[in-house]
Amino acid sequence: MTRKEIWVLSSHNHGKIKELKDILEPYGVGLSSAAEMSLPEPEETEKTFVGNAILKAEAARDETGMVCLADDSGLCVDALGGDPGVLSARWGGEARDFDLAMRRVHEALEALETNDRTARFVCVIALARPDGSVRDHVGEIVGSIVWPPRGDDGFGYDAIFQPEGHNRTFAEMSRDEKRALSHRGRALASLVSEEFG
Repeated sequence: MTRKEIWVLSSHNHGKIKELKDILEPYGVGLSSAAEMSLPEPEETEKTFVGNAILKAEAARDETGMVCLADDSGLCVDALGGDPGVLSARWGGEARDFDLAMRRVHEALEALETNDRTARFVCVIALARPDGSVRDHVGEIVGSIVWPPRGDDGFGYDAIFQPEGHNRTFAEMSRDEKRALSHRGRALASLVSEEFG
């Protein structure tokens, strides 16, 4: 691969954009986001992370004719039957307010009167190429839900997710610490291993 190859990241989420840019830059890949290219956000109509990641990657590829990367990720809480799952962003309402989304998770668990706080973050990254090929990579990390939220870094549900074997939430960790553990970091490690050896 030549240096400065540009891929399109099918995302309007600034946290994801920053994280993926940092990881791919050492491999000579620059990212141009869907937001920067004014690409529409396709409706996520699939019922799985894999389905939605592929849908978004293929939609961006069809719009641009370029190599396109998309992820679909979310928080799956065992006691809530895997919710919010693929609807993780939508739990924050139209504005994708994750303070609201985290509060909804907490309130749903409280309503069940359960001590089970087991949860997992899941991420699927799909890479769609102009030749029509698509590959997906899955990453997952198990942990537990904490309340109240802790930490000022991270995004999404990071402030209420404490990875198994650790005493800090993702939002209390540095970007490098989180990346080494996270679902997205694991999915990206799989992609990097396959793409760049």
